[in-house]
Amino acid sequence: MEITIKPTLKQHLVYEALKDPKTDSVFFGGGAGGSKSWLLCESRLINAIQYPGYRSFIGRKELKRLMQSTYITWNKVCQWHKIPQGLWKLNGQYNYIEFENGSRIDLLDVDYIPSDPLYERFGSLEYTDGALEEAGEIHALAYDVLKTRIGRHKNQEFELKATMLITGNPKKNWTHSIFYKPWKNGTLPDNLKFVQALYMDNPYTAEEYGKQLSQISDRATKERLMYGNWDYDDDPTVLMEYNAITDLFTNSVEQSDDRYLICDVARQGGDKITISYWEGMSAKELWEFQYQGLDITEQKLRTIAREKQIPYSHICVDEDGMGGGIVDNMKGIRGFVNNSTPIENETTDERLGQKPNYRNLKSQCAFMLAEEVNNHRIAINCKDESIKERMSEELSVIKRKDSDKESKLQINSKEEVKELLGRSPDWSDNLLMRMIFKLKLPIIGFTITVNKPTWKGYGRR
Repeated sequence: MEITIKPTLKQHLVYEALKDPKTDSVFFGGGAGGSKSWLLCESRLINAIQYPGYRSFIGRKELKRLMQSTYITWNKVCQWHKIPQGLWKLNGQYNYIEFENGSRIDLLDVDYIPSDPLYERFGSLEYTDGALEEAGEIHALAYDVLKTRIGRHKNQEFELKATMLITGNPKKNWTHSIFYKPWKNGTLPDNLKFVQALYMDNPYTAEEYGKQLSQISDRATKERLMYGNWDYDDDPTVLMEYNAITDLFTNSVEQSDDRYLICDVARQGGDKITISYWEGMSAKELWEFQYQGLDITEQKLRTIAREKQIPYSHICVDEDGMGGGIVDNMKGIRGFVNNSTPIENETTDERLGQKPNYRNLKSQCAFMLAEEVNNHRIAINCKDESIKERMSEELSVIKRKDSDKESKLQINSKEEVKELLGRSPDWSDNLLMRMIFKLKLPIIGFTITVNKPTWKGYGRR
């Protein structure tokens, strides 16, 4: 049978990108109504019919939403192309679409599951190619793992490129850092493609979608979905303003002779060791290392402290996990324990019954960091564009947790931040640790008992 497609201009660009021998992944989207889901379904359908025995997948965060949305679009695409009944059928028990010629498209639930943090459930699957729907909702690790599962099923026989198709709307997560930001800066690698499509790029539904999107009352949502604005963020739970974050690298702050050294030690695997040298509230130098032994990190801190004449009492090292060894060896430095009790500052007085209203020390320092950033009281000297970009991304996803509840102030967990970024927030952790030196040192109290003297053998003078 023959299938005639009538792609929009942006859909045509995606089809061309999928055929490009240099391309591994194509991101299509950036706004609502741009015909993302239609192309995703149509491209799977065409391959399934053209290549008997073809195998692909469509993944979404929740299978329920995939069936309620993407699968509905699938049926519309089949009806549009007049695909005969009986050519394919849905296996609702095992969640896949099976064709009479042996082709198959799996419908995958790619939600993050704590019992399967490495997505090992996909480890033995083999596909020709694949697609992810609404990638703004999906963990970056799911994308990384599923990329390794394509190109494993009859690609040479079909002479078909193993390509991952990704759809989504603007979101400050891995899609922003991997696709949109490099595309915007003109640095997108040749193996990646980004095709932005907005509602007006789809002539079939532009008028209808335009009316619907224009009625959105929430400004941030309208900017994202109607205008495809990736850098607009009006989330009330975000602690730091985006413009204030970007100003960090151009701010001028008061000079100071006080010197500090901060080190966030990698806990395991891909986490980076980050070190920052400060003069007052100005970060003058930054270093990052990976797969480095504790002994080498400790020697690096000692060397910097000696060269910069930094007293050990002005050095702070993350004491959770592996950093505890450095704190033990370098007597006199401060250890930072994320979940420890908050420390009183100039706005609290524990002697009067006032307690810091934070869940833990990390949350306290994060809120303090946000105040300094938003008021342009921090300057960071950084020439490495990669570090600047990662630092900005990490700071922009620190949010107040449970803001609608009357409880102690706390921020989203490291695991939640990792899910948004697709990696560890190494630099934001380093920056918030600097705030510990704006807090009072905890006073260790003790009592001295003085016995009343007993006078024996002496007369009164």
